[in-house]
Amino acid sequence: MRSVRLAVLGYGNVGSALARAARAAGHDVTFADNPANPGAAAATVAGDPRLRGVAVAPTPDAIARADLVIVALPFGVVAEAIPPLAPALAGKAVIDATNPVGPGLTHALGGTSGAARMAAAAPGAGVVKAFNIYGAENLGGLPLAPGAPRPLMPYAGDDVPAKATAAEFIAGLGWEPMDAGPLSAALDLEHLALLWIRMVRMGGVDGHLVWSALRWAP
Repeated sequence: MRSVRLAVLGYGNVGSALARAARAAGHDVTFADNPANPGAAAATVAGDPRLRGVAVAPTPDAIARADLVIVALPFGVVAEAIPPLAPALAGKAVIDATNPVGPGLTHALGGTSGAARMAAAAPGAGVVKAFNIYGAENLGGLPLAPGAPRPLMPYAGDDVPAKATAAEFIAGLGWEPMDAGPLSAALDLEHLALLWIRMVRMGGVDGHLVWSALRWAP
């Protein structure tokens, strides 16, 4: 697995978990500092020893040097945050780890995916939907039992090179990458996230629930 330079937009539960996993896998990780809340990203790094080695940089600088960008912002701020970054994101592989969750754990956008909205806001970026179908407790590392199947991480997108970059990154973190199809399939992944949320957050299922793909032997 080659090391990538990763920029993470968002340093909440999901962004921090993915940053920890990426650092443990040997990647160069930078949090994009939020100009509306300066110093918060640095405080997050300083407050969590598991984030040792994660850098903090202004958002344009973090994106400019990145091979891969992960957007782990609350979906509600995406419409405001992404359009100004569109020139910087052009030509970049961008993983959309957000979920548009509406009232009563419904899909907030109806028949349009959040990933499609992100791709429209940054039309030059290679947007790939991934890392959205689980809670943060599953994203910081995978302590797998010997011989256990790797848990599934489906991804979807239209940009072939960006999907290849995402798949390699996913596999390097210990997941079983599965190509779910074009970016239109992101809507299905967002609904799968809602199922996980209902089962875990509302139904009392253990939060370490993950999906796996089993294939019949010929």
